[in-house]
Amino acid sequence: MLMFLRIIRTILLSAVAALSLGSQAFAAPNTVVLVHGAFADGSSWRKVIPMLEKNGIRVVAVQLPLTSLADDVAATKRAIDRIDGPITLVGHSWGGTVITEAGNVDKVKSLVYVAALANPPGTSYQDLVKPYPPAPGGAAVQVDSAGFATLSADGVMKDFAPDLKPAEQALVLATQGPIRGANFGEKTSTTAAWTSKASWFVVARNDRMIPVQLEMKMASDIHAQTTVVDSSHVIMLAHPQAVAAVIEAAAAHH
Repeated sequence: MLMFLRIIRTILLSAVAALSLGSQAFAAPNTVVLVHGAFADGSSWRKVIPMLEKNGIRVVAVQLPLTSLADDVAATKRAIDRIDGPITLVGHSWGGTVITEAGNVDKVKSLVYVAALANPPGTSYQDLVKPYPPAPGGAAVQVDSAGFATLSADGVMKDFAPDLKPAEQALVLATQGPIRGANFGEKTSTTAAWTSKASWFVVARNDRMIPVQLEMKMASDIHAQTTVVDSSHVIMLAHPQAVAAVIEAAAAHH
């Protein structure tokens, strides 16, 4: 009986230790939370992640459901809630709208917009792009019977990721995340995280998905430290070093 109790005690202590280690897994002096955009998933950060981790930065890549703005914000907030310590919140494309909503918590210290949408309060993607000529990539969007949008293969190659090699373009096409088309008409809340957080913006000069004039205007409007890169919409894949350098600068701001 005594031996049995000792075994049970050892198992319980091991379980407590494992739980403790698990809770510490997301704790770090600096943590970067990466939020992908439409027509993508967390693998879109695959080149940036090892660069950040090499420099001692903890990284968490969110997997968005892309089913509504509220759902995407909730998924991002769940990731934020699991982390102790200061956070740099990074969004690409549609992910910019998400971090503008999800970043309204004290532990988020800085924001990075990567060819992203930095919505003013109470606006939608459709509101933002309305004053500009349609981006060429819009013609490549296909909407299925359930109302979810994807990009055609031709759109990925010519508009979304034209500066990637064919093998990488094929991977982008295979891993793209269908987004509910109605998301683009959903308006943000009355509080934008960039109004109270230090912000950085990486502009894609050759973007064919979001008008580059809009990116420049948003960067200026939110008073972001701005970097302009000769790149397609997927800067984090075409120029990962440039994106990683901006993220590191934002993380160091803590």
